[in-house]
Amino acid sequence: MRPVLLALALLLAVPADAQSPVISTPESREAVSLTVYNGGFAVVREVRPLMLSRGVTTLRFEGVPSQIDATSLSLASLTDPGSLSVLEQNYQYNLIGTNSVLDAAVGQRIRIIRQVGESTVVDTGVLLSQPNQGRIIRTDDGRVLVNPEGTIELLTLPEGLLSRPSLLWRLESDRAGEQRVEARYLTNGMTWKADYVAVVNEAENRVDLTGWVTLQNNSGATYPDATLQLIAGDVRRVQPNRPEMMYDAMAEAAPVMARMQSAPQQEAFFEYHLYSFPNPTTIADRETKQLELLSAADVGVSRRLIFDGSGQYFPFYRAPRPGAVGNEMSAAVVLEVENAETNNMGMPLPAGIVRVYKADRRGNLQFLGEDQIDHTPRNETVRLYVGDAFDVVGTRREMGNRRINDRTREITVEVEVRNRKETATEVDVVERVFWGDWEITDSNVEATRLDARTAQFTVPLAPDETVTVRYTARLRN
Repeated sequence: MRPVLLALALLLAVPADAQSPVISTPESREAVSLTVYNGGFAVVREVRPLMLSRGVTTLRFEGVPSQIDATSLSLASLTDPGSLSVLEQNYQYNLIGTNSVLDAAVGQRIRIIRQVGESTVVDTGVLLSQPNQGRIIRTDDGRVLVNPEGTIELLTLPEGLLSRPSLLWRLESDRAGEQRVEARYLTNGMTWKADYVAVVNEAENRVDLTGWVTLQNNSGATYPDATLQLIAGDVRRVQPNRPEMMYDAMAEAAPVMARMQSAPQQEAFFEYHLYSFPNPTTIADRETKQLELLSAADVGVSRRLIFDGSGQYFPFYRAPRPGAVGNEMSAAVVLEVENAETNNMGMPLPAGIVRVYKADRRGNLQFLGEDQIDHTPRNETVRLYVGDAFDVVGTRREMGNRRINDRTREITVEVEVRNRKETATEVDVVERVFWGDWEITDSNVEATRLDARTAQFTVPLAPDETVTVRYTARLRN
């Protein structure tokens, strides 16, 4: 059945009687500011002027987002804070649309205009039911039309329908006249994430780093010329069972990319970090916007090859190389950057994905790999596992494992690393198999204790050289 066309033969006007609510539209906003959290929500603050009478006034505050958290609402007078109090607040979201109008019109008189063959037929009657049970119309001559196709005209608009989501307040004011008020609320459907692009120089000892914020607005509202702030950190929110929103804005979102190029100011805030952008920006509904977070040039970087034959050093599983025999694995390629002012950095970095590039001999940037970083404070090290070395591989073998007494066990391990490149390199062999009180009693390569469970052996390798690290360790529980 083709869609039923709906014609509304009426004007959406607000009665001008004394009982009508005061209406505030989003077009009257004087200012709007947002603080967006990377947990998928935002704090919205709107300033609007209101003309209030003395005593109790009903206010309809139109144009709020469809994903507003109605339990988070607050309203305050900026003109005279002590003169205004909120007696009642409601969130109304029964919007005007084909289905909502017809649903609300069940039981009302209607006209239906249909095409029957070559003729146009007009019937009047009563709408008895709507799509869930099938559309049924009883005409004035006693016929019953079941799921008829045609244009339905309503004689009156059902009450309680709105053109856009609204808040309805009952306010009590001690004074008459205009007041500037600020409405504050939380809304879901807004989120942001950080992404970084790192370009490594030819010598692989310096990097240019650019950070971008990607902001997504699926809240159901547009915020023109908004002051924007971002909070980075793990802010806890209680997650009760919420009723479903009017529609799934995320599923309907059609992203539009926009960019700003003014870096934000960063400051510590509570136990989080606050990023404030200097210029207002319009954040349209169903828009994806990109804003520059940072730009750091000529940052020092070190490249390491780490061989983890036990598969326990990295906080994720690394599979053996394709076609490998036994415990043969490639060395992991790791880039390390000190996030310090002395290294042209020193800004707290929000969690995000870092994508690494390097120019080839023709000057074309080639993708080297990517890694996810957590929130990283200043003066900490950023470590990026970007891939596995093609020409540096190794094999780990446990050569002995014996119990000396009830509390002591002795293990002997050999790790063979092979450099198949035409240039020299250095490999850090890491072993994270220790527990309890342990010590390395014998080793052909000097060991460094990294932590309570990890030892590291640094192995220089000439071109096409193979070196075997052999050690014996005693573990006591």
